Amino acid sequence: RAKQLLEAGEVVVIPTETVYGLAANIYSEMAIRKVFDLKKRPYTNPLIVHIKSIKNLTDIAQNIPTVAYQLAEKFWPGPLTQVLEKRDTVSDLITANGRSVAVRIPNHPVALELLNSIGFPLAAPSANPFNYLSPTSAEDVVKCFPTLASVILDGGRCQNGIESTVIGHKKDGIHLFRYGSITKEEIEETIGQNLIVDSKPNETLESPGMLSKHYSPKSKLILTKDILNTVSQISLERIGVLSFKQVYLHPKIKVTKVLSTSGDMHEAAHNFFESLHRLDELGLECIIAELLPNEGLGIAINDRLYRGASKF
Repeated sequence: RAKQLLEAGEVVVIPTETVYGLAANIYSEMAIRKVFDLKKRPYTNPLIVHIKSIKNLTDIAQNIPTVAYQLAEKFWPGPLTQVLEKRDTVSDLITANGRSVAVRIPNHPVALELLNSIGFPLAAPSANPFNYLSPTSAEDVVKCFPTLASVILDGGRCQNGIESTVIGHKKDGIHLFRYGSITKEEIEETIGQNLIVDSKPNETLESPGMLSKHYSPKSKLILTKDILNTVSQISLERIGVLSFKQVYLHPKIKVTKVLSTSGDMHEAAHNFFESLHRLDELGLECIIAELLPNEGLGIAINDRLYRGASKF
């Protein structure tokens, strides 16, 4: 049924190992516009294209550097998005009128089975309203988009729980556009060179995930390295806490979500958006989030916390 809908120019929600995506045929401008309209996403923010195998990379990209294939062999299928020079057959809607396209192969059996059953790649940004928390379960997609309940491929909770890492290939080296499920160090070890960190937004967005305000709950989000000190200093009474690895006790704290009692970064990433969704449903006066150690996946999680808190 998902195959038939996509072939008819409709939008389908698909699971990936990172977050759920709002998928459309990249060769149907009507379908791509539906994705932007559903999300209320500005057309200046490019989309990620999902392909089924490395051999299909040349269908949408050209002048592909050798190192891009090296990274593809290492990390695909998986949560690494590479920004490459696009072919003219790729719509400017997908690339925000840019000359490059973001592409990856998702590492989820349901998504791969779907991609292998259709004759085109899928553009699939996260299946959430623009700037809201990304969904890592079908249930969270339904809460954001009740009308899409009948077009969701339910693949269970997403394994990684945060979005893909995004890199771009330029003449001066490889740029890191977005921290994600694959660490900077893992990429650098694979290619034997340092990445150029370029994750701050410019006037023209070079890749998805570069907006300074993003991943925001509806509740006020406050960041800290000292939960109890911050709780004691603010006047609000109904507080939720997003903690890295321990429960904090205070009369003002009504609920705590712990990302990983063992301090495991992969478990913390897996639980990150799920925990924020559950806290955001409670109508709290604020959510106080504990910043993680700024290393490895902790950098990617903190990046989302900073962007999520920026509107407050």
